[in-house]
This record gives sequence, C-alpha cells and structure tokens, in this order.
Amino acid sequence: MKPLRCAVIGVGYLGKFHAQKYAKLPGCELVAVVDSRLEVAQAVAKPLGCRAVADYRELLGQVDAVSVVVPTQAHHAVTLDFLRAGAHVLVEKPIAVTLEQADEMIEQAERSGLVLAVGHLERFNPVALALEPLLDQPRFIESTRLAPFKPRATDVSVLLDLMIHDVDLILSLVDSEIVSVDSSGARVLTNDIDIANARIRFANGCVANVTASRVSNKSERKMRVFQHRACHSLDFGTRHLISYRATDADPLAAPEDAIERQMQMFGEADALLSEITDFVASVREGRAPKVSGRAGRRALAAVQRISAATELIS
Repeated sequence: MKPLRCAVIGVGYLGKFHAQKYAKLPGCELVAVVDSRLEVAQAVAKPLGCRAVADYRELLGQVDAVSVVVPTQAHHAVTLDFLRAGAHVLVEKPIAVTLEQADEMIEQAERSGLVLAVGHLERFNPVALALEPLLDQPRFIESTRLAPFKPRATDVSVLLDLMIHDVDLILSLVDSEIVSVDSSGARVLTNDIDIANARIRFANGCVANVTASRVSNKSERKMRVFQHRACHSLDFGTRHLISYRATDADPLAAPEDAIERQMQMFGEADALLSEITDFVASVREGRAPKVSGRAGRRALAAVQRISAATELIS
C-alpha cells in the first residue's frame, strides 16, 4: 500500500505531538512539519527526519493528509486551502471561529469527497469509549473540568478552551436537540471568562450540568451519567469507570444489597495516537471519522449558545 503523505501545520505545544504520532504510524510518511517560526519547525523536524517549512502553502498539492494545529483564528483559511488542494484534514478543536466558517469547511470537504475530522481528544479516552456500550437514555449528566492557569490558551474563553470537550462528549451521549441553556461565568485572571457553569436542557428531557475552570489549584476531569436504575462515574484523568446499578433487593430492607458496584480501570493510553489512527483509517477506508466536521460544528454551535447565555458575575 502506498504510504500516506502527511504533514502537521503548526508545531507548537500540541502540534509537535501530532508530528511524533505520524512519524511512527505504519503506512504514513511524515513529509514535513510547518511553523511560521522556522526555527521551531526545524527543532521538531530534525529528530523525525522530515522537512521543516515556514509557509504551509509550499505543501499544497504535495501531501495527502494534514493535521491543522494552528491558532483557532487560522483554522478556516488553512483547512480550506488544503481541502481545495485535495488533502484530507484533521483540524484541532474548535473547528473554527464561526459557524459560517465551519459550514464552508464542511461543504468543501463533502464536495471534494475528503475527510474532515475535528480533534476532540476526550472522545478517544478509553473511559469514554468504555462508557458507550453501557448507555441507555441518559437522564442527567454532571461534568467537571478543572485546570490550573496556563497562559498559552488565553486567546479564547474557558468555554472554547475546556468546556467544549465535555459539551462535545455530552452531545454524542444524549443525541437530542438543546432546548434551553442557563449559564454563569466570571473573569478571574484574564479579560475573558475563566470559570463557568452551564445547565443544558435537551428535547428528550435530559439535563446536563457542566462546570469548567482554568483557574483552579488542581486538575480534574470527571463526569457522572445517570440513567434508569444506573449511574456511571468517569474519571478521565485516572482512567477509572465505576458503574452503580440497582438490584432487585428492597432498598429500605436491605440497602447494602440494593446497589451493585463494578469498576473498570484502564492503563496508560495514548488518546492522540488513537485519534490520528482513526483519522488515517477513515482516509484509507473511505468512511466518516469518529469526530466528523459536522460533530465539530455541533459542539461549536452549542458552546456559542452557552456563551451567549452566560451571565457575567461581577
């Protein structure tokens, strides 16, 4: 099978990891890494044995698939250029700045018969994957995503920086339209929202309570999913999934027997490698990726709705 010629556009903190995955993935040839800071591209390219390029346009028509890991403001332009040149694209989240940009990207990919995938990494966490077969019409979801402050992601609010991970996952779990949103947020260290809580109601009756903070003193990524006679507790950081299920025992007469508990523990996992592997496989097999352009647009639309509904706490 002919190797898939790949490149990574933007090799800052996250992009360099994309490059490392392509370099070791069977059936892929990492042709080049791109960064407007040529010295950064060279530092990443040298140990991987590929070209370092400062202007991504040099690669148009020269590669089959790319990861676009540039600042969000450039997602639309860079992705469109590669799609128009016939390359499949994995673009980091959020898919774009506006829904109009996302629509143009999706339409171009579909018109060209190309894969457009969006990098919502938490979908590839082994805990999230293990939850999928256990789901049965979730009724209430509670998620918490806390992180210490990091200056590198302050070009967007905490909604687009962190909350979008859980919103995307929740949308994939519930599979129903949003009917209302209540949200509050506060500025703490930046000029944008640094901590927020949103309550999302879906047409099928499910409610999700979502909290995200980038000004916490610890990292925490947890979710609880309640459904009829069961609750699933996920810890994305420690990769633990605990399921609680109601038994036929009388909870008043024998409360210790009324709920059974099952824990699944997962070892070290490389979610980014799984994401890129899925992207490459979708290109090879001519199928939709796990997180498509339309899924990325849906997450962006939901977060924009949350943002519009957020009351700023002064």
